[in-house]
Amino acid sequence: MILSALLTSVGINLGLCFLFFTLYSILRKQPINVPVYSPRLFAERKTQQQDYFNLERLLPSPGWVKRAWQPSEDQLLSISGLDVVVFMRMFIFCARVFTFASIIGVCVLLPINFLGNQLTDDISNLPTKSLESFSISNVNDGSNRLWIHFCAAYVFTGVVCYLLYYEYNHIALKRIAYFYSSKPQPHQFTILVRGIPNPAPSGRTFSQIVENFFTEYHPSTYLSHTVVRRTNKIRSLVNDAEKLYRRLGHLKSVNSRQTSKRDGCLGLFGRKVDLVDHYEKKLEDIEHNVRLEQSSFAGEEVPAAFVSFKSRFGAAIALHIQQGTNPTEWVTEKAPEPKDVYWPFFSASFIRKWICKIAAVVAYIALTILFLIPVVLVQGLTNLDQLETYLPFLKGVLRLTFVSNLITGYLPSLILQLFLYVVPPIMKAISSMEGYISLSQIEKSACTKLLWFTVWNIFFANALSGSALYLVNVLLEPKKIPSLLAAAVPAQASFFIAYVVTTGWTSLSSEILRLIPLLCSYFTRLFAGKDDNADDFEVPCMPYHSEIPRVLFFALLGVTYFFLAPLILPFLLVYYCLGYIIYRNQFLNVYAPKFETGGKFWPIVHNSTIFFLVLMHIIAIGIFGLKKLPLASSLTIPLPFLTLLFNEYCRKRFLPIFKAYPTECLIRKDRENQNDPTMTEFLEKLSTVYQDPALMPVQYSRSADGRSTPLLQPVDV
Repeated sequence: MILSALLTSVGINLGLCFLFFTLYSILRKQPINVPVYSPRLFAERKTQQQDYFNLERLLPSPGWVKRAWQPSEDQLLSISGLDVVVFMRMFIFCARVFTFASIIGVCVLLPINFLGNQLTDDISNLPTKSLESFSISNVNDGSNRLWIHFCAAYVFTGVVCYLLYYEYNHIALKRIAYFYSSKPQPHQFTILVRGIPNPAPSGRTFSQIVENFFTEYHPSTYLSHTVVRRTNKIRSLVNDAEKLYRRLGHLKSVNSRQTSKRDGCLGLFGRKVDLVDHYEKKLEDIEHNVRLEQSSFAGEEVPAAFVSFKSRFGAAIALHIQQGTNPTEWVTEKAPEPKDVYWPFFSASFIRKWICKIAAVVAYIALTILFLIPVVLVQGLTNLDQLETYLPFLKGVLRLTFVSNLITGYLPSLILQLFLYVVPPIMKAISSMEGYISLSQIEKSACTKLLWFTVWNIFFANALSGSALYLVNVLLEPKKIPSLLAAAVPAQASFFIAYVVTTGWTSLSSEILRLIPLLCSYFTRLFAGKDDNADDFEVPCMPYHSEIPRVLFFALLGVTYFFLAPLILPFLLVYYCLGYIIYRNQFLNVYAPKFETGGKFWPIVHNSTIFFLVLMHIIAIGIFGLKKLPLASSLTIPLPFLTLLFNEYCRKRFLPIFKAYPTECLIRKDRENQNDPTMTEFLEKLSTVYQDPALMPVQYSRSADGRSTPLLQPVDV
């Protein structure tokens, strides 16, 4: 009878549909000879495309699951890097946490909640009981059974903290081992110097000032430098040329179509011209303009330079010691990898950077406030009485069981998810305005912004009825926060269970199915006449800024609802188990890393989990107070302080390793490279490796078969 009530409460029909869709996605064969499903293998020429239709691809087969499971963590590290390992360790950590939580929650807390009679539901009509009957709200006020929830909160906190310590230590050791095993990298020997003093009084260039300064104060370790130049105009010309080159290549691949137009307004007036000849001439003109701009850039330096040193330890000394008496001059920061550099913001002035930072903060706040509108809409759909009041003509339809389950269970999560799809690119655009010099910094900033945006707008706004004024009143009366959360959060358990199923499970299914990329690839080949060619095929990179917040948000739901409504825990455990194997497959076959942070995303995971635990403790204090068990409420107060104390220990113990490598590691690695015969050649290349791609030599020519070669190619000089 309990199982019947559970299935009815969560909407068995919709649950089975999503489960079937997810299982089909998992068991469906992953055709590695289709570029959409294995772009990484296709670009690396480890597989070949098959154009013929094969029905066998659509038949269920778990073979790809075995292939994704087989590689060890060290093999995954060598293939994709430490960031991928950290991402997968996040799934392992969450799976371990919610395996323990599911055992305690489902086997101990759930029966205790159900056997209470605080709510007025009739136990004889079990299948119609609401989901609140399985939450802590159904336990009688003042009942001694609440002490089991109190003990569960303490035990769960201890287990989570132990697993956090274990993972932090494991990843820190992996980070050191990854550094020792890595080949010499340019960013290990290079720093970025900003705030170079104005050369106008001395009549020297920025390049001369940098060379004189580091030759004088770092004579034994200084190697070379590259001054950053303003290249906004050149970069714009290069982008136009690349678009034109792709368009020209497309025209040459569709000889059967019309390749002429009129050169007048909107292509409707003027004389007819051949498009291929027209674009080739236009491309040559752009190439000429690029070369002219590059030749005139001798004096367009900006007060920033990449300075390289002969050793990693020499670079670390220059990085961590103030260089000049004026702290606003000779400001140093760690240089990113050459392929990770974000060039557009180097040309921005000091005033423009500050204005952009302020604009980014304002945009973030505005987006957070505006997003309350769809949250209010979603909350309206979860309340049938409110819908019947505003839409009385739908009263008869809304009383149908299937319709009411669809509107209150599935539709709100779907609407919320549709609005959430536009948020990650907006967050990334906002972060790119803040003056970061690397793509990885932009990604981390967008990840943090989206995480707290999701926590505020999806968790708090939904839990607290989605009223902006009500949320402000809560913040103005902090003493009432525990009781308000204790009253509001358990009531939204059914919504968040539906959210896990509709958003979590389906996101995994869409990740493995890759339906949108498949449709885009199909229509591109159908209407644009393009083929998937490994020469110009772009391998996607993992969108950490959107995926990490999503995974952590489900962890928030699991931690906060652990003792409030433990029915959500099995759904989360299924999500993390499926996600582990699916993302393993994606990293092996689909995604290729664009940058490597060395595992710096893990502190975000750790700090977020600490916040989730403290939030659970605050809710526990409030719920025990509402349940007329003041002693349990008082004894819970030390728990958040103990958790924060543990977090402070981890911050002192592990965080410095993620900020910079210690002297022991740097000197040991430098000594290992002293006998490396390739180091001389490597150090010689450091003087050019940080050259702006917009200043690379331009080459455009025709091969013997009449086809165009790429516009931009590095030319050996």
